[in-house]
Amino acid sequence: MIAWSVTTLRVLPGYRLEVSFADGLKGIVDMSQDNFSGVFAPLADESSFALATIRDGVVVWPNGVDIAPDAMYDEVNGHKSGIAA
Repeated sequence: MIAWSVTTLRVLPGYRLEVSFADGLKGIVDMSQDNFSGVFAPLADESSFALATIRDGVVVWPNGVDIAPDAMYDEVNGHKSGIAA
């Protein structure tokens, strides 16, 4: 399994995601400062954001939007790759 594959997910208030990865890394991805526009616009509603799930190691929402797990991994690992929504 790829190290940055998401294995657990918990949606937290304030547009944050608590995640664990296949290699054991755990942390919080803070999307509170992201600009939810375009296909991400529905996620600006916190109740829609809360519908996040994991599919094949990737965080996804019912509208088909997903977040690159490698970017999430870098943010949790301290590299702050700049997750853009």
